[in-house]
Amino acid sequence: MQNYRDIIKGPIMTEKSNDLKVNNVVTLSVDPKANKTQIKQAVEKVFNVKVESVNTVTVRPRKKRVGKYTGYTNKVKKAIVKLKDGSSIELN
Repeated sequence: MQNYRDIIKGPIMTEKSNDLKVNNVVTLSVDPKANKTQIKQAVEKVFNVKVESVNTVTVRPRKKRVGKYTGYTNKVKKAIVKLKDGSSIELN
């Protein structure tokens, strides 16, 4: 990865991720090839915060059908990032 902004795709806004914000936890969509160390460095550089821990979940492609055509959804990697006390990210 050359650029930190290539690693972070965007925030994931769900009810569960909004409930986790109270505990200084942010959920982000990241590049499937990125590892935890790269994700931690990217979040610290882009958002200028301190990261305590990073957990990742790889979501497998699911089969979808539109009419007679079948295909698969994209492979997605989610990063659940816990920030240190005093750090916060405002995602709208």
